Amino acid sequence: MSPLPARSRSGVLPTLFPDRWNGTLSVLALAFIGWALWHALDWAVLRAVAVPDAERCFAEGVGACWGVIVEKHRALLFGRYPYAEQWRPLLAVSLLLLAVVVTLYPRSPRTLRIAVWLPALPAFFLLMAGGVTGLTPVPSRQWGGLPLTAMLWLLAVAIALPVGVLTALGRHSSLPAVRTLCGLFVELLRGVPLVSILFMASFMVPLLLPPEARVDMLLRVQVALGLFGGAYLSENIRGGIQAVPAGQVQAALSLGMTPRQAEWLVVLPQALRHALPAMFNSFIGLFKETTLVTVVSLYELTGSLSLAIGGDPEWRPFFLEAYLFIGLIYWLCCFSLSRYSRGLERRLAATSA
Repeated sequence: MSPLPARSRSGVLPTLFPDRWNGTLSVLALAFIGWALWHALDWAVLRAVAVPDAERCFAEGVGACWGVIVEKHRALLFGRYPYAEQWRPLLAVSLLLLAVVVTLYPRSPRTLRIAVWLPALPAFFLLMAGGVTGLTPVPSRQWGGLPLTAMLWLLAVAIALPVGVLTALGRHSSLPAVRTLCGLFVELLRGVPLVSILFMASFMVPLLLPPEARVDMLLRVQVALGLFGGAYLSENIRGGIQAVPAGQVQAALSLGMTPRQAEWLVVLPQALRHALPAMFNSFIGLFKETTLVTVVSLYELTGSLSLAIGGDPEWRPFFLEAYLFIGLIYWLCCFSLSRYSRGLERRLAATSA
């Protein structure tokens, strides 16, 4: 008997049950997945407690206690920010998210993007810091939660992108000193963990500066995050530059361009297109690495969780539900960035075709 054509073997069932042994394993795996999903649904939905009543959660004790999210959502989202002033970080982070959405929307004109960002960033810091227009001053050490995470990531990307582009181009420079300095910068920051860089920015930099030169710790941490992200982006972009054929530069030079023009107008746009998946992977990684600022007493989302739950013995047993809530926020942000990256790749592929 001749073998079946390849088309008749495709599909879900032939893949799961190609023979008796693999079919048995597929049945066992599907049974385990069904069992796990049923118990997760039973715990998270069917027997869950959604009201902020710790005594009821303890009394029933069989399902998730989502009441901890209802009770502690403001502390989880805004950290140590003064309770009566928490409308300010809510408005501030809403402005940032609006600016991000407008920027990422493919049909928004460049003038609209600039018009959104110009007031959004000053308004964010004005609302968070206060001290003017009748707003109560709030020091940066009390900023926390989602606004701090959003600010750290957005400004880290804003610092990392130009740093990554310049160092990647510098490593291809014809000047040995520039190549050496850029290589040392990249290898130094990539060769140490981010925690050590944050400790250096928080505790060592003030010792190296004169006493009168006081720099806010949040600013030092922000710059450290941006430079760390820039070192990783530099390697992504350098890989994209190496993927551009040498004939592109020769063709640009033959058309009368200078080497600098060829680098910026011909090589770099193609390199960024090649490096786009790796760059967004670095952006997503940088977003998750903002959690490490907790070690220097800046309480972003995960740090605010420890403040909200760890200091309250009544709700401390329900830390799992709080972690799932914070994890959902991180997953939504990272998944959105991933989907946007895929869409941007398709649009760029369509325009270059």
